[in-house]
Amino acid sequence: MVKQTAGRDRLGNLAPKFAELNDDVLFGEVWSREDKLSLRDRSMITVTALIAKGVFDSSLKSHLMTAKKNGITKEEMVEMITHLAFYCGWPNAWAVFNMLGEIYNNEDVSGHGGIFGIGEPNTAYSKYFIGQSYLKLLARIEEAKISISNVTFEPKCRNNWHIHHAKSGGGQILICVEGEGWYQEEGKEPLKLHKGDVVTIPANVKHWHGAANCWFSHLAVEVPGEETSNEWCEPVSDEEYEKLR
Repeated sequence: MVKQTAGRDRLGNLAPKFAELNDDVLFGEVWSREDKLSLRDRSMITVTALIAKGVFDSSLKSHLMTAKKNGITKEEMVEMITHLAFYCGWPNAWAVFNMLGEIYNNEDVSGHGGIFGIGEPNTAYSKYFIGQSYLKLLARIEEAKISISNVTFEPKCRNNWHIHHAKSGGGQILICVEGEGWYQEEGKEPLKLHKGDVVTIPANVKHWHGAANCWFSHLAVEVPGEETSNEWCEPVSDEEYEKLR
């Protein structure tokens, strides 16, 4: 989680102890316990609490923006607020919807992609993906048939099952640089991926990979080999994907 400095930036001179507790305890210790509760779930809980209390100032707007960054889609947020309307009050729902439209209707994806940046919409391969992906070529050596690209997936985006064929050598290496994702080989259990994880994909093995319920980026390193080619297969269905835990 990115280090929080909002408390010190806004209240460092007026209320330094409060600023310290906000940045170092609330965000530095509580929000950072991602092994106990994901950032996505913490965002959902926090937004719910603020709406229930009738807080519609800049703090709610900030947490709505954070929720979007943590992978809560517009459709999920709309459903959540509609549900809350019956428990927290219809006027509260109206108030937050006005704020929500501003945040979700002016989507800026430039903040995703990790340190390498998001690149361009992956239109050339869009027919092999469910959801929107982005591609940024980082390096290529044509004569050696080596390339490294940064691939970014919006929440729940994934590619089809596919195979990197090779007579010898070949395959692919994934290096995760942002968010959380999934990788699965045919006949094996899915593997949850986090920033810093590395996956070595052997040649001639059917597999897929993509995002969890948040933005996800990985470097894709093409391993040189003899008589290499890619075979794209069937999509990962919504039913299969929703079973992932």
